[in-house]
Amino acid sequence: MSTAEETAGGEAQPWGEVTPDAARRLLLAAVEAFAERGYHATTTRDIAGRAGMSPAALYIHYKTKEELLHRISRIGHEKALDILRTASRGEGTATERLADAVSSFVRWHARGRTTARVVQYELDSLGPGARAEIVGLRRQVDAEVRGIIEDGVRSGEFDVPDVPGTTLAVLSLCIDVARWFNVDGPRTPEQVGALYADLVLRMVGVGNTGSV
Repeated sequence: MSTAEETAGGEAQPWGEVTPDAARRLLLAAVEAFAERGYHATTTRDIAGRAGMSPAALYIHYKTKEELLHRISRIGHEKALDILRTASRGEGTATERLADAVSSFVRWHARGRTTARVVQYELDSLGPGARAEIVGLRRQVDAEVRGIIEDGVRSGEFDVPDVPGTTLAVLSLCIDVARWFNVDGPRTPEQVGALYADLVLRMVGVGNTGSV
């Protein structure tokens, strides 16, 4: 399954914000190459070849290979933040909002697992400036989840003695789905999302939640 196909399961127009079409094709090719070979082992010639273009054509749209990774990382983190922000600021109890945040975040990592692997695991390949921007987005992601957990502690719904540590555990659990999820496996993204939501609610002390 190609990156475009797998991402289309979660978006009406995957990477639609990237224009023109040639720039979008190069970005999709870069995602596939980085996920398969790793950032450092991928060359601009590899990326251009996957996109059916010449290496010279790549430089029309992206000055460097790092610029491609930076754009992939920024867009991916902005999407992840939007998913969690929508859940955290929605209506409902802290329990309901945390379940929604986890299930939505897990589905995103499962449906777009190739993209998510690059977004989540290539941070150290970015230069200092680009890395600082992505770290800032990650802090916002952390803050959304931490805020829901803090709300649950205040309301008495959650029993969490270490909110920062629990936040890290929840995010790590969700992100790791991109590493192991198999589209041909026994569970759908929706089923994994529901399972993880239930597991996280147990983690924060909600108890036997039943199906989520």
